[in-house]
Amino acid sequence: MADHGVNEGFGRTWTWMAVLAVICIIGGFMALINPFGATILAVVLAGWIFLMQGVIQVVHAFRVRDWPGFIWSLGLGVLSLIVGFVLVADPLAGSVSLTLLVAVLLLMTGVAKTMFGFALRPASGWVWVLVSGLVSAVLGVMILAGLPATATTILGLLLGIELISNGVLFLFVALGLRKMGYR
Repeated sequence: MADHGVNEGFGRTWTWMAVLAVICIIGGFMALINPFGATILAVVLAGWIFLMQGVIQVVHAFRVRDWPGFIWSLGLGVLSLIVGFVLVADPLAGSVSLTLLVAVLLLMTGVAKTMFGFALRPASGWVWVLVSGLVSAVLGVMILAGLPATATTILGLLLGIELISNGVLFLFVALGLRKMGYR
């Protein structure tokens, strides 16, 4: 009897995971069809997250005023509020800042993975780490070279690719759970 309850739980899990997969895939294709709109949406969403985090940080800071980190907590909360407000008020300008951040992160990650790949050189598969690092670094350089023009679409394209990738992953996991007999 206990197995039936577990199967029922997984049955609902694979179904919901399949629904999530379809939502991700559809959202990903929508982002690829309109990368500018997806970029603006991503920037505004990031702005609202910064705003909410800032409010929580400021409220928390005033609730623990006696804490030695009060000023730092308050300062970080105010900074988050400012960043959030700027992103929401002018998402196009915010897209340039976030695209610059993404490009720098890709470049730094690429350099680190490339160095790691060379460090792994005697090990099997080191070349894949090297290739991954080179791809990340090249993407970072390409985005930086195209700024500010790339800022209007690159975040939307990356979001679309990520959503489709996650959707396919979720779909395969859901189908795997279903195939295992969890209906």
